[in-house]
Amino acid sequence: MTKKLKLISDDPWLEPNAKDVEDRYNRYLEKLNRINRDFGNLHDFADGYKYFGFNFDRRQNGWTYREWAPNAKGLYLVGDFNNWQQFAHPLKRNDFGIWEIFLAYKNYQDTFIHGSKIKVLVDSKMGLNYRIPAYITRVIQDEDTKNFSGQLWFPDPFDWNHDNFNAGKAGDLFIYEAHVGMAQEKEGVGTYLEFVENVLPRIVQGGYNAIQLMAIQEHPYYGSFGYHVSSFFAPSSRFGTPEELKYLIKKAHEAGITVILDVIHSHTVKNTVEGINRLDGSDGQYFHPGSRGEHPQWDSKIFDYGKTEVLRFLLSNLKYWMKEFHFDGFRFDGVGSMMYFHHGLETIDSRDKYFRQGVEWDAITYLQLANTLVHNIDPQSVSIAEDVTGMPGLTSPMGDGGLGFDYRLGMGIPDFWIKLLKEYRDEDWNLNEMWHVLNDRLPHVKTVAYCESHDQALVGDKTIAFRLMDKEMYWHMQKDDDNLVIERGIALHKMIRLFTISLGGQAYMNFMGNEFGHPEWIDFPREGNNWSYKYCRRQWSLVDDPNLKYRYLAAFDREMIRTIKQNKILSSLFGNQLNMDEANKTIVFERNHLVFVFNFHPANSIPGYRFPVPKPGEYHLILNSDDRQFGGHGRIEDSTRFIAQSEGNAHYLTIYNTNRTAMVFKRVV
Repeated sequence: MTKKLKLISDDPWLEPNAKDVEDRYNRYLEKLNRINRDFGNLHDFADGYKYFGFNFDRRQNGWTYREWAPNAKGLYLVGDFNNWQQFAHPLKRNDFGIWEIFLAYKNYQDTFIHGSKIKVLVDSKMGLNYRIPAYITRVIQDEDTKNFSGQLWFPDPFDWNHDNFNAGKAGDLFIYEAHVGMAQEKEGVGTYLEFVENVLPRIVQGGYNAIQLMAIQEHPYYGSFGYHVSSFFAPSSRFGTPEELKYLIKKAHEAGITVILDVIHSHTVKNTVEGINRLDGSDGQYFHPGSRGEHPQWDSKIFDYGKTEVLRFLLSNLKYWMKEFHFDGFRFDGVGSMMYFHHGLETIDSRDKYFRQGVEWDAITYLQLANTLVHNIDPQSVSIAEDVTGMPGLTSPMGDGGLGFDYRLGMGIPDFWIKLLKEYRDEDWNLNEMWHVLNDRLPHVKTVAYCESHDQALVGDKTIAFRLMDKEMYWHMQKDDDNLVIERGIALHKMIRLFTISLGGQAYMNFMGNEFGHPEWIDFPREGNNWSYKYCRRQWSLVDDPNLKYRYLAAFDREMIRTIKQNKILSSLFGNQLNMDEANKTIVFERNHLVFVFNFHPANSIPGYRFPVPKPGEYHLILNSDDRQFGGHGRIEDSTRFIAQSEGNAHYLTIYNTNRTAMVFKRVV
């Protein structure tokens, strides 16, 4: 390669590893060219879901079922349609290890029908085993036996008329991370339709313009939070039918909401009953054989991304969700785990460790192909990488030498807030460290900022609200109940969120309920809690109760989102520091013509506090976390005028700098 890749030109630190970046790009090109040669193009290659599984052939007027199982001795289709006769419908194998059977419509129109149960009986070195087809689009669980079965799903075409949503028109992303099953207040599993009726309006009202849906791909264990997927093409039947999920997405689009799928391609369940592990009897079909195919931390299986049929399976999965369900993009789970044999658990303290030591090149090539496909299907689509390793080029285009993601998750930010709240007294918070952590990113690396996600809400961890207020939340959240712990907690909850959204990145994410300080952790039904749903739900009644303080946090979150959105803060350049006052724990900075003032001090409120601003004139206080409507003390009147005075070439604003308060000023004259 004669021309230097842009990733190297933009980041001289990578110059010693220029060849590694070039090699990464060339491996991608080589794989893409091979796909184009053997399958026509990447789009046709990703049509695997139209070839494998169950598809109706109009030309032959019948159904074809295909399964890739190269090491199997025999496959037999069984189900309601043939009264579960084991060997009545054998499949034939071709030279590529693909098994196939054709069922003519005229012979099976009354038995091979929508909603009937189906499995494949696999004869392998493991013996005879009933399995669920890998490309199945519907899986159900028997309420009595708890066993899972595939289900033939031949519904009438879904009405996508007028669904012309363009994710690019949404502008800056304000993401609401949500789990359909636990989105309801009832002690049970919520549905797609209940989400549309009860939760979607709250998301719209809150000002969020994107939903990141978790746990959509079918998973046998509910408590896995959807991260141990078994059937990649089947939307979880716990929440309703595939058509009801499509309805949810269509209604979200009507409300101007981008819908992102939390897609799990980093690993899968070990299950040999529900999942694809040892589908053909071998441990090296979809996965690496032996220990390389085991994820020790997650007790799951790791894909062999170098295999053609594995690539076809995963890329087809992405196209399936976009084409059949109109998802607008993906949050790729476990990207850091995928890219390294050490799964991102080792410290990466040199350039070589990013490119040469323990790097899973095939996984990186897959991610490049995935982003190429996703953005070719819809140039406005969104792809987000969950990666804490800081892989160079993660969000750079392939042609520049990168991996092609639109955003990376700013995973260091929530870790920082947790450490700060756990290990330091309020008066010992280091403002320079806070500033550095929130700005620690390269300009071209678009980052999703968040102070907490579902990870911090699970049993064993704590949300920010619970860390701040703990058990006091159970007894002192009434509006007329003055409590110092609650007062501190509400004040810092608002400040931490505004500090994160105003400095941390080019997009923002919140996990459902955390915007109003949901008081309890998430504990899925399990034997240890007598299979209870008490802590596996969202108590919306708390924020709806006018007598409780949760309303203050929700009101502030709405106004915060509105302020950041209207002033296009996320898409602007980095914040410009104006004042750093360690003695009074006050940071002042400007971003896209707004002036942000944060006083984190537990006690110091300073009248006549003076700090520089970029321009002279009159400034309006457009957001004040100390407003009474947000549960504050109302120490500054809304009508107060703030005039910046000029001294030579400098300009200064003077305010009452109240403690534990965040204020946002906008120049109007």
